[in-house]
Amino acid sequence: MSPQWPAPPGVLAFCSERAGGVSAPPYDSLNLGDHVGDDEAAVAENRSRLASQLQARPVFLKQVHGCGVVQLTRDTPDGIEADACWTTESGVACTMMVADCLPVLLADRAGQVVGAAHCGWRGLAGGVLEALWAQMAPLAGAPQEVVAWLGPCIGPEAFEVGPEVRAAFLEQDAGAARAFRPHGEGKFLADLQALTRQRLVALGITGIHGNDGSLAWCTVGNGSRFFSHRRDRVSGRFAAGVWRA
Repeated sequence: MSPQWPAPPGVLAFCSERAGGVSAPPYDSLNLGDHVGDDEAAVAENRSRLASQLQARPVFLKQVHGCGVVQLTRDTPDGIEADACWTTESGVACTMMVADCLPVLLADRAGQVVGAAHCGWRGLAGGVLEALWAQMAPLAGAPQEVVAWLGPCIGPEAFEVGPEVRAAFLEQDAGAARAFRPHGEGKFLADLQALTRQRLVALGITGIHGNDGSLAWCTVGNGSRFFSHRRDRVSGRFAAGVWRA
């Protein structure tokens, strides 16, 4: 899919889907993850195809559901451990691999700096967006001058969590309760995109686009388009990214 958001001139973004690659089942076909058991040569070919289509270099991190942030340059190698990144250089795509977690893309309206974050519930509750914004803010300016795009993720009808997940968010913001619905004994359905929107708004970033929690954005419910670890257990990874042309 092509992200629909008011990106400034010179800022481009992408979100891959399952089709268009060479990986065999259950990773069929455009699996971009080199850590999920897929054939290494197939993943390399898939990544090469993506880079060729973008005419930019997607940098693939080692994502660990943490809060690490790295500044990307043309020389940054793949595999650096971090769950968010940013850059001011052209042709370098800040890229997040996902298969239920939420990719968040950011750009300032002047088009000087772009960034991306991997928002599973652990990273989101742990402050990955706040950590990314702390590094981007000196270059991006006021948060009102930033636009965000939220990609596909596990939807609010599919994301069953335990009470510890709800508690992790409510400890920081009582308003997070609105993103959880009781679902059976001791369980809740969590709205990951709503929790992410709350965190962005708390930072002052209100120009938020993309995932609205509807079924079309749910990775679990759209098996022909998106990989989903929750649905399939053994799964590939799709990716979303943003770069300066």
